[in-house]
Amino acid sequence: MPTCSTPPSWGCCWPRWWRRCSVWPGGFGKPGARAATPLWHDRAFFWFTLMPHAPPRRWELDALRGLMLVLMTLTHMPTMYSLPSGQPFGFVSAAEGFVFLSAFMAGRVYGARARRDGMPAMQAAFHERALKLYLCQLGLLLLAFTLIAWLGVHNQQGGVTGLLEFFFIDPRAAVVGAALLLHNPPLLDILPLYIALMLVSPWLLRRGLRQGWRGVLAVSALLWLAEQWGLGLALYEATVALTGMPIPYRDMGAFHWLAWQALWIAGLWLGARQRPLPTFPLWLLVPAALYALAMLLWRHMVGQDPMPGVPAVGLLLDKWALGPMRVLNFASVFVLLVSAGPWLLRVLPRPLPLELLGRNSLSVFCAHIVIALFTLAFFGSTEVIRPWSTDVALLASAFAGLFAVAMAVEARERGGRRLVPVWRSGPQMR
Repeated sequence: MPTCSTPPSWGCCWPRWWRRCSVWPGGFGKPGARAATPLWHDRAFFWFTLMPHAPPRRWELDALRGLMLVLMTLTHMPTMYSLPSGQPFGFVSAAEGFVFLSAFMAGRVYGARARRDGMPAMQAAFHERALKLYLCQLGLLLLAFTLIAWLGVHNQQGGVTGLLEFFFIDPRAAVVGAALLLHNPPLLDILPLYIALMLVSPWLLRRGLRQGWRGVLAVSALLWLAEQWGLGLALYEATVALTGMPIPYRDMGAFHWLAWQALWIAGLWLGARQRPLPTFPLWLLVPAALYALAMLLWRHMVGQDPMPGVPAVGLLLDKWALGPMRVLNFASVFVLLVSAGPWLLRVLPRPLPLELLGRNSLSVFCAHIVIALFTLAFFGSTEVIRPWSTDVALLASAFAGLFAVAMAVEARERGGRRLVPVWRSGPQMR
C-alpha cells in the first residue's frame, strides 16, 4: 500500500490515512515504516490529523491547575478557613502555580503553533486569547461596579465597600482606569496581569524561538531584580508627574507586574522547549528538599507573616513583588514536584474532579470570582463571625457551583460545535 508524504488533512488521501500510514509530521516512526496499530486506536491520530494545531494535553497539568483553582477558592471565599488555607505548601501560593502553569501551557501550545503554522498564526492566536480574557475582565468589572457595589452599600458590608473603595471615591476615574487595566481592585487584579503578559508573549516567543532564550531570560531577571529595588513605584511616580494620573499606586493592583513577568517568562520558556522537563541531580535535589521543608515548617509554625515586626524579612518573602526567598521557595517546590512526578503518577489515583476544573480553568476562575463577590455582598468578609457550619455550607455551595460551571462548559463543547471526533481534554484553557 502506498504511503502518504504530505501532512494529514481531510483533503489528502483520506482512505489511506484512515487505514494505515507511514510516519507523519512530528516524528512517529522512521520513514517507510508501517503503523503497528490501526490509527483509530491511536490518540495522536486525532490530534495530528483532525486537530492539527493542538498538541496532546497532559492530564497531570490539568489536575495541577485544578488544584490551584481549589486553593484560590479556599483563599478568596470570605470564611474562617481563608487564612489557614492560604499558602499551604510554604511561602508560595496558588497564584504563583497558576501563572507558571498557564505560561508553560501557553509556551507549549503556541510554540507548537508557531513551528507548524508560522509566527503570524501564533501571534493571532495570542491576541485572540488576550481579547477573550479582556472581555472576561470587563464582565467581572461590570458586575462589581454595578450589582455588587449596590448590594454592598444596601447590606452595609464593609468587605465590599473596602474592596471597591476607589470606585466609591472617584467612580469616573475608577471605571476608565479599570477599562484601561490601570485600576485593578482586589480579586480582579490577576486577569489584567495575565492579559498584559499574553500581549507581549508573541514577541518574546518569536525572539526565543529564532535567536535563543538567553537574552530574554537575562532581561527578565534584571527587571525582576530592579523591581525588588522599587522600579515599578519609580515608574508610577514619573507617570503621575507627567500625566497627573489620579489612580493611587495601591489601587493599581497588588501584583507587581515587573516581578511577576519573570515567573511567566520562565514558564513560557520551559513550555516552548517542547522537551521533557530536566532531571535534577542529587546535589540539587537534597538542598531543595531541605529548603522546602524549612519553609513549610516556618509557614505553619509562625503564620503567613514570616517574622512580625521585622519588615526586611517580609520583603524577602513578599508575595506581590516575588521576594528572593519566595522565588527560592517556589523553585525548590518545582524541583521536588518534577523529580517526584513520575512516582506520584504511579501511586496516586487519577484526580478526575481536579482535571475537570483544570480543563475549564478560565470559566472556573471567573465563576469563583463571581461567587466570592456575591458572598462578600451577602455574608460579609472574614471579619464577620459566623458559625462554622455556615462557612462549610458556603464553601460546599461554592465548589458545587464551580463543578456545575465546568460540566456545563464541557456539555456545551460536546453539544455539536465540533464536527470531528475530539478527546475531552482540549489544547487550551476554556
